[in-house]
Amino acid sequence: MSHDERIAKLTFASVYPHYVAKVVKKGRSEQELHQVIRWLTGYSAAQLEKHIAKESTFGEFFDRAKLHPNATLIKGVICGYRVEDIENPLTQKVRYLDKLVDELAKGKAMEKILRM
Repeated sequence: MSHDERIAKLTFASVYPHYVAKVVKKGRSEQELHQVIRWLTGYSAAQLEKHIAKESTFGEFFDRAKLHPNATLIKGVICGYRVEDIENPLTQKVRYLDKLVDELAKGKAMEKILRM
C-alpha cells in the first residue's frame, strides 16, 4: 500500500487524540485546536464531533470539507514533506492540517496560523 493510500484509510478519530495531546502538552487548548481545524475545513463544532464519533477516514473527512481559500498559503516542511509540493490532493490536505497543528503547538500566534 502506498503512503497516500495509508493516509486515505487512516481515521481522523485515531489521529485526533494525538493532535490534542501535542497542543495541550505545549500549553495550547483543545478549543484552539478546534478553531484551527474549523478554519481549514469549514466544519462547525457539531460537524467536527460527528466525524470523530463516526470515525471518518481522512478521505471522508476531507471529501466533505470546504477548504479555506487561504489554505494554499500553508507552506513549509512537515513529516519530511514540503506541503506545497505534495501532488496527491488528499495527502496535501492532511499535511496542511498537520502543519497547522504543529504551528499551534510551537506557540505561533493564531492570526498567523490562520493566515489572516
